[in-house]
Amino acid sequence: MASPATEQISSTRPASLLPGQASSTDAGGAANSKATVYQRRGYAVTTAAQAKQVAGNYLGANVDDAPLRSLRFGLPEVDDRYHVWRVALVDGPGVERFGEIVIDARTGLVQRDRSTDLALLRARRDGAAVKRPAPSRKQRKSPIARSELRNTILLGDSEETLAGLPAQSVDLVFTSPPYFNARPDYAEYAAYDDYLAKIGRIVNQCHRLLAEGRFFVINIAPVLLRRAHRGQASRRIAVPFDVHSVIMRERFDFIDDIVWEKPTGAGWATGRGRRFAADRHPLQYKTVPVTEYVLVYRKRTDRLIDWNIRNHPDQPAVLESRIEDDYERTNVWRIPPASSRDHPAIFPRELADRVIKYYSFKGDVVLDPFAGIGTVGESCVANHRRFVLSEMSPEYVEIIRRNAVRWLGGDAADVQCVNVAPCRACRGDPRSRGARAV
Repeated sequence: MASPATEQISSTRPASLLPGQASSTDAGGAANSKATVYQRRGYAVTTAAQAKQVAGNYLGANVDDAPLRSLRFGLPEVDDRYHVWRVALVDGPGVERFGEIVIDARTGLVQRDRSTDLALLRARRDGAAVKRPAPSRKQRKSPIARSELRNTILLGDSEETLAGLPAQSVDLVFTSPPYFNARPDYAEYAAYDDYLAKIGRIVNQCHRLLAEGRFFVINIAPVLLRRAHRGQASRRIAVPFDVHSVIMRERFDFIDDIVWEKPTGAGWATGRGRRFAADRHPLQYKTVPVTEYVLVYRKRTDRLIDWNIRNHPDQPAVLESRIEDDYERTNVWRIPPASSRDHPAIFPRELADRVIKYYSFKGDVVLDPFAGIGTVGESCVANHRRFVLSEMSPEYVEIIRRNAVRWLGGDAADVQCVNVAPCRACRGDPRSRGARAV
């Protein structure tokens, strides 16, 4: 006799299907005389209707409260990279998604570790229930509250440190996550899926912290996994496109793709293109990468951006934050890269300056959940914003603490430090004399 756990999991597979067997109906249920692509792949779940059936069985076996059982299914989609079905959970037509159920297309079993946690689904569902019915536009003219956060340095995993900050207390997120195993310094993830899952959990925290309608900006680029020996090919992973899907699932709207272009010689360090430059054989051609992406998203809302401007709590700051005439007019930003002996991969201060000026107001709070040595913090101080910097490396946090004294002078003593000793400014004029935190 099967154990209860086995019975529960088994109930998530359509009763009419066994692994390797496929129905001959399409997504609409109509008969199809020819084998579909999914059937040829040996999928157990070959149609959207079957995916919904599996998801329904899963909720029926694991949920005993009516609000969650009342959730509806959006259009199921196949993720070809992982051979899974993703079934969106919504609360009605046109309503934002609460989460998703991920189904192994080949076995018909729900992948619990990739599906939205049931406790999180309840929290999102309960929050939506409190917000309903939707208020009219006249009822929704309440002013935006000013964040009370002060300059903050957090030592630890952002998935944990950000959980201690109040919701909607951040006005902009600008970050550049660590590369996936591109260098020995960053070889922290056993699998690429683990890396994307980690990014997703931190993006989820960023969504909670962002004020309504404010922006999430990420600097990211494909990575090259070098070959281990001459008989093996190197691999280039399109990280930006995978991370884009992760961000969209966390209820952001895509706004812009900015291309950060570096000088032509900047890409030769990767080694790409050298073989072709020497031999010139067709098929060997590979471009030398001189660009990275700066992807811009807005926290999903039905309010226009003008609402954020008109209702900002500090209207003088809104006027003072107007952009001057020499702004960048295209989505190609030509900025030289930066380097530091303290960190292997920093973005240039000019990049941070542009993002912070274009997507926040003076006095706003800017969060970087992968702070590195604190370039975003330095830019925030120079541009009259507040910073929240979260970094898990004690060595990098110590550099941030020292630099905060240089940025802020005597005001460094007011920086909130979590899991790390406070910044203490030196006497005199530490801004101009490069004083250190002690």
